[in-house]
Amino acid sequence: MKKLLLAFVTFGIIAYVLSCTKTTSGYVSCTGPTAASDSTVLLAYANAHGITAVADTSWLYYQIIDTGSGATPYGRSKITVNYVGKYLTGVNFDSTASPATFELDSLIPAWQYGIPKIRAGGHIKLLVPSALAFGCTGNGNIQPNTPLFFDVNLISVTN
Repeated sequence: MKKLLLAFVTFGIIAYVLSCTKTTSGYVSCTGPTAASDSTVLLAYANAHGITAVADTSWLYYQIIDTGSGATPYGRSKITVNYVGKYLTGVNFDSTASPATFELDSLIPAWQYGIPKIRAGGHIKLLVPSALAFGCTGNGNIQPNTPLFFDVNLISVTN
């Protein structure tokens, strides 16, 4: 009887722990570094690459190269961009060979915060803390808790 009770208790504890690591959407919940904790490495990258970085309240660092003169994106805007994504080691992990179109609110938080700082025709550099990128889960070849750099040209905006 004690063995059966111990088995049920053990199973219950395991089930409870596993249920706590999933959100209702099915994604694993985890905790990584805060956006502020990546600031030292992001500023070092900016200094090493001649980027005059400005921080916003989310701890996203950015440099606006050209503000653009077209429509300003927001929320569900469809944006068409050319971009390069790099690790802070300088290695490219993603880029566009031809313009790509996305719905802004489907992108990582850094893009949702950063892209509306420019208008269609604009150009921005984003230094992204891991918490505003792919966080503690990572994505594909991007390891968890990895700060990133993006160089983005906003070609057009459809609101």
